[in-house]
Amino acid sequence: MRPNHSGIGTNRNRAISGLLACVAAALVVPASPLHADEAQPFRLCADPTNLPFSSDSPSQPGFYVEIGQALAHALGRPIAYDWYKSYFGKRTVRVTLLGKQCDAMIGLPRSEDFMGPAVIFSNAFAKEGYALVAAKGQAIGGVDGLKGKRVAVQFASTPQNLLASRDDIQKVTVLSPEEGMQALDQGKVDVAFIWGPVAGWLNKTSYDDRYQIQLTEGEGLSWDAAIGFAKTSTELRDRVDAVLPQLQKTIGELAVKYGLPTGQPVRFGAARAVPAGTTTGAGTHAGVSEVANVVATEAKGDAAAPSAAAVGAGKEIFNGTCAHCHGPDAIQSERKIDLRLLHHRYGDDTRDVFWKTVHEGRPSKGMPAWQEVFTDEQFDSIYSFLQTVQTESND
Repeated sequence: MRPNHSGIGTNRNRAISGLLACVAAALVVPASPLHADEAQPFRLCADPTNLPFSSDSPSQPGFYVEIGQALAHALGRPIAYDWYKSYFGKRTVRVTLLGKQCDAMIGLPRSEDFMGPAVIFSNAFAKEGYALVAAKGQAIGGVDGLKGKRVAVQFASTPQNLLASRDDIQKVTVLSPEEGMQALDQGKVDVAFIWGPVAGWLNKTSYDDRYQIQLTEGEGLSWDAAIGFAKTSTELRDRVDAVLPQLQKTIGELAVKYGLPTGQPVRFGAARAVPAGTTTGAGTHAGVSEVANVVATEAKGDAAAPSAAAVGAGKEIFNGTCAHCHGPDAIQSERKIDLRLLHHRYGDDTRDVFWKTVHEGRPSKGMPAWQEVFTDEQFDSIYSFLQTVQTESND
């Protein structure tokens, strides 16, 4: 009787099939973390209405947005945007970048003093700051070159503080680069000392390139623009740094496209620094300038002195958001917005005035309401800081 081998054959076939499946599985190499990462969008923080830096318009996306597009292409990743207004200063960075809503924010000042170590930076890709705008052919070699001239200065800006003590220069205060360019074009001033990127953009788009624009340098007048990342994103930062040199030609062309000032900057002496705006963008663009005028504050007979922690927290919030108009550390040469004079101005009603103003704003004076932005605890810390800087005079 012939033995039955059918069971043995079946088992052998199953074993061979299982072996082949194992070999096939071994040959399928799982995607590396690098490839998995590259499949994800490069998420960029950007302001939808902040030309020349950024815009949600496809036809004019802005200097930063186009740099982001070039970076995403170099990294082999698609791009996505988290649109958020940049005039809230450091709060914008906290909500978007540090809130993990995006991977990178282009145009932050490359400085450890700017939210370090929570924010880390790429290598610098551009120099940005205030600029001197005048008729072509004028040579202005520093502050002495402004003697006898009528100079438009942006409200609560470093140029305004720099020229405040110069009686031989006639200052004309404006609230925005747009206003400064209009004053120049209407013959009301000889020179506009205003935020350079916006001045360049306006010169290119509204004034037929008829003015010369000279970037300035000096304390608080210019800074290196870089790309900011959360401190946990060192690998992405390093990859961006690796491709940035390949994009220098593109970045230069984009600077020309958006009218950003180029060339040798005019050197000025030390000035009291007014920190850049966002963000993002840094500096006092039109949106920042319009967040202007008086935010009333200080003390109404507080029972106890504020703690050092509360003062420190309030100072950080103030310098990140309020200093655009009221000066860093509340040091301001314009009396009407000098918050060091609040107790002198309001006496025992100061705290009530502060509370009403920061909650409801003063729209007619350019002061926005902040109740949807900060908590009452944060308002208390700002108030605590302002108590420490009160004086009877700003002279």
